[in-house]
Amino acid sequence: MTTTTSPIDLNMTMEQILARYPSAQRALFQRYHVGGCSSCGFEPDDTLAQVCKDHNLLDTTSVVQTILAAHEVDQKMQIEPKQVKAWLDAGEPFRFVDVRTPEELAIAKIPQAEALDYQAPEKYMQLPKDTKIVFSCKSGMRSMDVASYFIGHGFTNVYSMRGGINGWRQQIDPSIPAY
Repeated sequence: MTTTTSPIDLNMTMEQILARYPSAQRALFQRYHVGGCSSCGFEPDDTLAQVCKDHNLLDTTSVVQTILAAHEVDQKMQIEPKQVKAWLDAGEPFRFVDVRTPEELAIAKIPQAEALDYQAPEKYMQLPKDTKIVFSCKSGMRSMDVASYFIGHGFTNVYSMRGGINGWRQQIDPSIPAY
């Protein structure tokens, strides 16, 4: 008989878990309302076991499964800059949206990407739910949050560009300024 062990140990610190599974905080907040604000937060050196105890999450197996499932979804949602470039070169229809701040866009930008319209964000919610959208940011973390938000609102063809503009600079266009 073989037993499988989880890649997450309850004695791991939240800092260790978040380093390995960046979506863990978002997943814990969405499912259990843990880690999203000061009243339900945790410290980086708290163990997962302590967080579960502090928030009365008795089914630790379910907590671990929630973290792993969110990680799997995030992995499927990410797309390489080379794939985005291939779609652009092929003229494939999709929205390429940069979610960085106007200040960041003034420093560096991908010419084909449109800036997120912070003045009218509802215009994106009016798009057909099957619209292909690729979100980008500086490192790929904020764009993951935005892509997750859109998926949570019923969009079915949403991606986050892995590595953001940093990944684009490394894989596609080294002339883009680093900041």
